[in-house]
Amino acid sequence: MTNTLEMNKELKVSRIAENIIGSEIIKLAAEVNEKIKQGEKIYNLTIGDFNPKLFPIPAELKKFIVEAYESDETNYPSAEGMLELRKAVSQHLKNKLGLDYTTDEIIISAGARPLIYGTYRSLIDAGDTIVFPVPSWNNNHYSYLFDAKSIYVETTSASNFMPSAADIKPHVQKASMIALCSPQNPSGTIFTKEQLEEICDLVLEENNRRGENEKPLYLMYDQIYWELTLGNSVHYNPVSLRPAMKDYTVFIDGISKSLAATGVRVGWAFGPKKVMSKMKSILGHVGAWAPRAEQLATAKYISTPGLLDVFMKEMKTKVSDRLQGIYKGLNELKQKGLKIDVIVPQAAIYLTVQFNLLGLKTQQGTTLSTVRDITAYLLNEAKIAIVPFYAFGTSESSTWYRLSVGTCKTEDIPGMVESIKKAIEKLS
Repeated sequence: MTNTLEMNKELKVSRIAENIIGSEIIKLAAEVNEKIKQGEKIYNLTIGDFNPKLFPIPAELKKFIVEAYESDETNYPSAEGMLELRKAVSQHLKNKLGLDYTTDEIIISAGARPLIYGTYRSLIDAGDTIVFPVPSWNNNHYSYLFDAKSIYVETTSASNFMPSAADIKPHVQKASMIALCSPQNPSGTIFTKEQLEEICDLVLEENNRRGENEKPLYLMYDQIYWELTLGNSVHYNPVSLRPAMKDYTVFIDGISKSLAATGVRVGWAFGPKKVMSKMKSILGHVGAWAPRAEQLATAKYISTPGLLDVFMKEMKTKVSDRLQGIYKGLNELKQKGLKIDVIVPQAAIYLTVQFNLLGLKTQQGTTLSTVRDITAYLLNEAKIAIVPFYAFGTSESSTWYRLSVGTCKTEDIPGMVESIKKAIEKLS
């Protein structure tokens, strides 16, 4: 027994595994869940997911999934995705975005994560350089997994935490890929038409400069939230703005967020045929396909006229009511002089909030010296759990946070805002 224990102490793993950093969001969620288990009332706005009781998937989609299982659609799907779904996605992209992609330029997977992994694996060699804005979701971790060099482009509230062409330009000649997301996770903001056009022009200019034997500069464009634009916000994509970008852009998309179907696990990527072919082979070895029944059900759902439009109207209203309700409440606190700032929500399920409380003291005389102190104070005193932007790659001194409304009850919003107000007013 002793020899076994001693041997286990000496076990070695890969360098990648030894040094990988776990998710800050999951760490915070574990702490929150423990408090909830102890009976505390916590406004948990950390995870980018949905409470299915508040945001159920479409009833018709659920029905189609059940029907597919009852028809015994339970064996392996095609490695690149069921043809029925790839045809449906092709038509969906044409109808909704005016994008023309054939079935062999589309690949289906178990949500967006394997597709992002597959994009990195298909395009990135060890030592290649990835350029991405921060805050952004998990690009720092994916870059690490593939031994890539990361260039963090730190954005600010002045640009709604979206990167500009000027921010990216100094880095394009050394880059193999630019990773962008719009609507952005965590900020809930989007590119303007002009912002995205200028970035596309940078990519095209750089690829014109590179020789035929040099690997192109690619753009990974994560638009998983694009159907959740709010108010007058408009989603733009690189290929519609600059058709020549079709040769260099890999899109990440799917139903996880638009249909509140995070656990259904159906996502799709689309892009250059050769890249999709290589990604198919890579993900086929990984076994990252979406379940056959869910694929067939999704194909039927998005192909049935009217279903998606009716659901999205209701979905966007529910998301907007929550985001706007919290935004209004926090903005009123800002107007009253509390050290809060908040950005107008544009899309997705996120609100960007600043709690500029560094240096203030609690009633117990403890100084809030770090952002971690602020996060803990808000959790313990205001009973609100939110994610600091440093979890998305920014510096640890940033006092900005992501607030997610997928589990938020509208009736809880007044009490939540009041709880924040009281907690901040206790500081001196």
